[in-house]
This record gives sequence, C-alpha cells and structure tokens, in this order.
Amino acid sequence: MAGEPALDDRNAAFWDELCGTNLARTLGITDASPESLVRFDEAYFALYPYLLDYFPRAAVEGRRLLEIGLGYGSLGEALARLGADYHGLDLAAAPVEMMRARLARVPGARPEQVAQASALELPFEDASFDHVVSIGCLHHTGDLFGAVAECQRVLRPGGRFVVMVYNRRSARRVLLGPLLAARQRLVPGAPSAEETLRYFYDGQAGGDAAPHTDFVSVTELRGLLSGFRDVRIDRRSIDRVPLGPFEVSRQRLMRLGLDRLVGLDLYAVAHR
Repeated sequence: MAGEPALDDRNAAFWDELCGTNLARTLGITDASPESLVRFDEAYFALYPYLLDYFPRAAVEGRRLLEIGLGYGSLGEALARLGADYHGLDLAAAPVEMMRARLARVPGARPEQVAQASALELPFEDASFDHVVSIGCLHHTGDLFGAVAECQRVLRPGGRFVVMVYNRRSARRVLLGPLLAARQRLVPGAPSAEETLRYFYDGQAGGDAAPHTDFVSVTELRGLLSGFRDVRIDRRSIDRVPLGPFEVSRQRLMRLGLDRLVGLDLYAVAHR
C-alpha cells in the first residue's frame, strides 16, 4: 500500500510550505507567535464556520483521535483543546513541527504524538483510534482508495471517520473547466485545464500546483466509503462571485445555501 516514491517525495517537498500560507500572507502573518496564530485561526474558522460542528466536544473529549494532514494546525489545536487524546500525522516536516509547537501550549496535550509518515502506511496498529480525521489531504496521496482503507484499518469498531475531499461537480470545476480546456486548445503552450485547476485549489506563491489532486463526485465518494456505515455526505464551501465593482461574498452564498448544491468540498462522516 506504499505510495509511489517520486510522488511521495514531491508531496513532502510541496506541503513543507504549510497549507494555509496564502491565507497567512493575506493577513500579514509572517511568524508563528501565539498572537499571530490566534489571528490566523480566527480567519481560518471564519472561512470554514461549519468545520468545528463536525467535532462536538461530547464526541471527542477523552477519545483517541488521529488527524491526517496538519497544515497550519488550526483544527488540530482546536481538537486538542476540546479534550481529544490527539495524535497527528503528516508527510511533510514543517506541518509536524508547527503542530508540535502548538500542542506544547495546550494543557494535557502530547506533542510527541505527532509523527511524520505517509497516510498510505499509517504507523499504527489495527483498531487504534476512536476517530480518524482528514481534511483536504487524502486526495493528494495518489491512492485515495488505499488512503481510505488505511483510515478504516486503524479505526476501532464503531469508530468515526470525518474526511473532506474536493467535489468533482462543484461550480468552480463545472464553470471553469470548459473555459480552461478551450484556452489550452487555443493558446500554444498553455497549461492543461487540470493543472490550472490544481493550482486554483492548492497553489503556491511561486506558481507551483500540488503534485497530485483527485476530484470525486458524491457517488464516487460513497463508493470509496462502501466499507463504512451511516455515511453522510455534505457539500460545503463556495467561491465568491465578482460582479464588476461589486461581489457576492462566499459567506453570503453559504447563508443562501448555495454551497450545499455546488460546493467546492465534500465532507463525509461515517462509522466503521
């Protein structure tokens, strides 16, 4: 079940720039001081106001929980502060370092429970966790089926799996995909539509896109989760809509419920 070594190396290098760095730049954050991280987390959860609703304190407090894909560490620190017995894992070194530093400031948390390893070869025994959480990570591994199987393996019977992957049928892909494909045909040397879309989802300031991204439909995600029970899938998040000098904010679009129809992300909650 090991990942393809070249892709693993490229992913480790790419994600060493923390997921969330672009947001940090827009906020003028250039350090990891407690004050800066508080500002980052406030902005992060304002962008994803529904995220913590998937993790009520009563469900996670005192439970052994694994998060795969750590990014800037906002969710991981929040879960530790909710009382979870938090474990974290990432393929890249920088997110591991960030998460350990965050946990060092959380009473009762254990920074040594954050590891650098592959989601395709989780370094844990079968049935080790009450919860496995992965937000925006598994679709980058190059083996989404294998990654989900590993999450299922380390969950205890009755354990809870929360995963976010990108929606193949989102408004962004449906509207931009044909335009980008036309550009590729008309402009010699233009990047492919898929490469450009990967950049729109996960692009670095230097112009690089994530090495690999899978996009899935609701039906495909249900198939990936066929070994689980009580599967619930939500569409969430949406792009703002620019209208000349005006724009409709993503927050307003979410209040109108449009993300529930054509959202960028698919969130699944399932039980082993």
